[in-house]
Amino acid sequence: MKLVLFDIDGTLISDGGAARSAYHAALRDVYGYDGDLSRYDFSGRTDPQITEMVLTDAGLTRAEIATRIDDLWTLYLEGLRHTAKPDLVRVLPGIPELLATLAARTDIMLGLLTGNIEQGARLKLDAAGLNHYFPFGAFGSDSGKREELPPVAIERASRLNGHRFPKRDVVIIGDSIYDVRCGVPHEATTIAIASGKTAATTLRAENPDFFFDDARALDAIVQAITNA
Repeated sequence: MKLVLFDIDGTLISDGGAARSAYHAALRDVYGYDGDLSRYDFSGRTDPQITEMVLTDAGLTRAEIATRIDDLWTLYLEGLRHTAKPDLVRVLPGIPELLATLAARTDIMLGLLTGNIEQGARLKLDAAGLNHYFPFGAFGSDSGKREELPPVAIERASRLNGHRFPKRDVVIIGDSIYDVRCGVPHEATTIAIASGKTAATTLRAENPDFFFDDARALDAIVQAITNA
């Protein structure tokens, strides 16, 4: 059995700026930050990493950030409930067919591996109509370090179905260099898909096990997963 772990933003969906808008408003209300977030590349980073990156640049200490982080997530989620709407969040090309194909197989288990905090991830996927594919996952709310997330997802998968997944049977699919890098220490199979903001040449330079321009290469992606 293969455990297939999907990233969300740039891999499954584009949220149309819903998260960044809600996040910026929460940063302003909690920390008084009103800088230009467009100069930051959030791709592949966890929500806690993004927060530390932005606010330490603004002169806050890690201790100052930590004291108000729970308030930040509360306001962020409140905002995301209003901004993450089906007319803004769109599923990326090829994803509906890929998920339906994988979910129909008895030799594949689907999960998430994302830098989003879990409630934020669920709000986005709900708007896209994809939540039902992913009963579990590992999230930025589990650890701010993406490389620590694969073991979390593997353990949760094993608890759900009683199967122990060898390293070679764990497949991580994402659109950023960090999706590839987080799989390397755990000897997972990595599939990079250039459907997000990271250039194809940059992704290829990370030497993923497999590379695709987008998820429309259905048969080839399924073959890569099952033959890994």
